[in-house]
This record gives sequence, structure tokens and C-alpha cells, in this order.
Amino acid sequence: MCLTDHFWQFLVPGITLGSLYALIAIGYTLVYGVLQLINFAHSEVFMTGGFAGLFIAQALATPGSTPHGARSVLFTLAGLFGGAVFGAAVAFLLERVAYRPLRRRGAPRLVYLITAIGASLFLFNLAGKLFGRDRTDVPALYTNRVVFTLFGAQVRVQQLVIVGTAVVMMLLLDRVVNRTRLGSGIRAVAQDARTASLMGVNVDRVVSQTFVIGGLLGGAAGFLFGTYLNVHYQMGFLPGIKAFAAAVLGGIGNIRGAMLGGLLLGVAESLSQSCVSSQWIDVVAFVVLILVLMFRPTGILGRSLGRAA
Repeated sequence: MCLTDHFWQFLVPGITLGSLYALIAIGYTLVYGVLQLINFAHSEVFMTGGFAGLFIAQALATPGSTPHGARSVLFTLAGLFGGAVFGAAVAFLLERVAYRPLRRRGAPRLVYLITAIGASLFLFNLAGKLFGRDRTDVPALYTNRVVFTLFGAQVRVQQLVIVGTAVVMMLLLDRVVNRTRLGSGIRAVAQDARTASLMGVNVDRVVSQTFVIGGLLGGAAGFLFGTYLNVHYQMGFLPGIKAFAAAVLGGIGNIRGAMLGGLLLGVAESLSQSCVSSQWIDVVAFVVLILVLMFRPTGILGRSLGRAA
């Protein structure tokens, strides 16, 4: 069969790609859980993190040389931090400028959706105008050597950095949402915003914090994606659509479902490369989504954020 000879060689990059999808998908599912809104501009938040990480890496890295040791770790953390901060800043501005005025006026859901698409197109074209329309590789921040092999599949430093960072960030988020006061506020607003407001929860602040958290994860994923492939003003579109599919696959509004959906989608997409032409790879994600939703319309872990424990 098509997978028998190269299973592990495709599984490792699949987990790497799935980790990135999971980080982006969490941003979609957080905002949906709190506002019942699909924030299609989240893909541009992801793109912003990629450009921020690129500029920081260009400022720190020396052309023609690769940092080693502590400098490598420091530069990578700086790029990751910069991508996360810029992603959070853009997400915060989106909520304040685009969505909060609509919420205060009690706008219909369709208006939210149109606004999200408009904000996405605005940021997309703004990035193309400001940063150019050519693909750019992020300067090397570490030596991408082979660390070990897993059943014959090479596992490189870059893959460990991406998967390790994604796992740490997802574990921290899960703890924040389920074990902190901020998380209690997010879950309360997700379950019933009006009742939460009557109980003293500042709904506007919780919504802003939710956007910021999603932006942090999306921006960090943008930097990691840039180191894995390249940075481009169109880089957010296709990964963003796939991450949205991953959020629906796992159960839109459920954080752990978004994590699981992202990983499953990345692995399915990578494994399919040994069976079908590369031209069909992007179709695989949506075929998997359709097949799952046919048997489980709410997604694999279809529970609302407000009821997640």
C-alpha cells in the first residue's frame, strides 16, 4: 500500500504542520466560543506574526552566518516573542475598531461576518502594499541539523522547535482557561454573556482578552510558519482556511477540539502525499472535514467553550 514504505517519513512533518494548524485554530475557536463569531481576519493576524518575526530575525541575524548556542536560543525566542506581540496587537485593534462598535449597537450576525471579511481583505492588501509581494525566507536562527531518527525518519531541530513550542503554548492555554480567574471569565461569557455581566464580569474586557490570547498564539504560529516555509503577504489565506477547518473538525468552540483537529488535519494532509498527487493535497483537508461531519456534525469534541472543563 502507499503508506507502508514511508509512513514515518510523512508522519513527522505532518505533526509539525498539524501543530501550526492547531495554534491558528485555537484563535478561531476562542472567538467563536465567546462571540459566536467566525473571525476570518484571524488569518491576517497569523500573517502579521510572520512578518514581525521576519523583521526581528533580519535585525538580529548576521547575513551569511548561523547563530549557535545561547545566541540561537535568544534569537529564536526574540522572533517568537515579537511575532506573538504583534499578532496580539493586531487582534486587539481588530476587536476595538471592527467588532466592539457592532456589538454595542447590537448588529446582526451577518454584519459581523461581512466586517470580518472586510477586515481580512484590508489587512491582506495593506501587507502587500507595505511589505511587498515577494516571498521572503526568514534568516537562519539555528542550525537545522538532524537530532535523531524515528523509525528511519529524520527529526530536525526546526521540527522540534515548532512542535515543542506549540505543545508548551497549548498546555499553558489549557491551564489558563480551566484553572485561572481569566479563564473563568472567558468560560462564563461564552456560556451566557448577559448573566456573566450581571454577576460582575466585565464582558468587554474579557472579549478583548480573548482576542489578545488568540492573537498571541496566531502571531507565534506565523513566526514558526515563516521559519518552516517562508513569509508572504498571502501566507495567511490557505493555512487560515485549513485551521478553520481544523477548528470545525475538532468541534468549533472547544479548545481541546481545535488542538486535536489541527494535529489530525496536518497528519492526514502529510500522509496523503504518499498516495495522491501534490496538486490534490489541499483538497485532502476538506475531504477529511466532510467525512467527519457526515458522522459527527458537532465535530470530534463538540462541546461549547463555556461548558468545557
